[in-house]
Amino acid sequence: MQLFKKIKEILLMHIKNESIRGIHDYLPKEIILWNYVEKIIKKILFSYCYNEIRLPILEYTKLFKHTIGNITDIVEKEMYSFEDRNNNKLTLRPEGTVGCARANIQHHLLNDREQRLWYLGPMFRYERPQKGRYRQFYQMGVEVFGLKGPDIDVELILLTKNFWRTLGIEKYLILEVNSIGSIDIRNKYKKDLVRFLKTNESFLDKDSKYRLDTNPLRILDSKILSTQILLKNGPQLNHYLDENSSIYFKKLCYFMSNLGISYTINNNLIRGLDYYNDTVFEWKTNKLGAQDTICAGGRYDHLIEKLGGPKTPAIGFAIGMERLILLIKAVSSFMIPYFIDIYVLVFDDSFKLNAIKLSELIRSKLPT
Repeated sequence: MQLFKKIKEILLMHIKNESIRGIHDYLPKEIILWNYVEKIIKKILFSYCYNEIRLPILEYTKLFKHTIGNITDIVEKEMYSFEDRNNNKLTLRPEGTVGCARANIQHHLLNDREQRLWYLGPMFRYERPQKGRYRQFYQMGVEVFGLKGPDIDVELILLTKNFWRTLGIEKYLILEVNSIGSIDIRNKYKKDLVRFLKTNESFLDKDSKYRLDTNPLRILDSKILSTQILLKNGPQLNHYLDENSSIYFKKLCYFMSNLGISYTINNNLIRGLDYYNDTVFEWKTNKLGAQDTICAGGRYDHLIEKLGGPKTPAIGFAIGMERLILLIKAVSSFMIPYFIDIYVLVFDDSFKLNAIKLSELIRSKLPT
């Protein structure tokens, strides 16, 4: 019996009480910087008349499968899904747009007027943890419902540009934009792309070969040089755009040029979720290695209708907060502010009560 207890004690000594892989603690010193960044972003959002919405972390699994797409990496491999005690299939949210769209429909927010909304919170994806990419990660999401036209598209781009300028990181970010047209256009392009890639399958990398039969448009995102060279000789999505999509994109580019927004048209820029159409954009940096996208978004004019709501144009973006914080640390000499203004010292125990009273008096007279 004593031997069993001893073995148990030794085993317990070697058990590490650590957080789950890819899910991190955010410590007080880090949170000071996070709060500083969030305060700036929220102030700018308020100046553009955007309102906060708080969304549940758990949603029904079918909500994501129905909208994100069954053959996307998120739904196939990355979602944290389970059944509760009533056998309901639930999922920890992998992104915020779908839940925000669901909330608009459920609470009839679209009946009154257009909605400009933002949210901030944790998202969950079972990915291979690496710098700037975690299994629990934080996103700042901004969504606009009920407005159609390149003017609202450019407003969101201006909004993000103001974030970077105020945070002092604007010169380290580049804007890439593209038009992916309508869903019908994309389906026609996808067929021709698959036909071309099948003919040249031997030149594709391993991941691209897998995606060829599952989600071929994601091959356009490949970082493999040989694959990118091959794609240059294949069909180009911009050649498939109809007149409406072409005119829309030209107007957006015109607005950006006249507003002093520098941008690059990336014809291979395709968002990885099924609900996007027309405008897509990403803010990228070369200061963080492979994980170079800080902010990404685009139009999703059919999402509300797909969820059973009224036909509603919509556009939004999300900022990866961990990557944003990493970028700020990498390129700026940000000094963590020291928030203690007055320090009360007590040299004798008999003065402790007076020190407490004095501290409370200062707090009441000089609130933060």
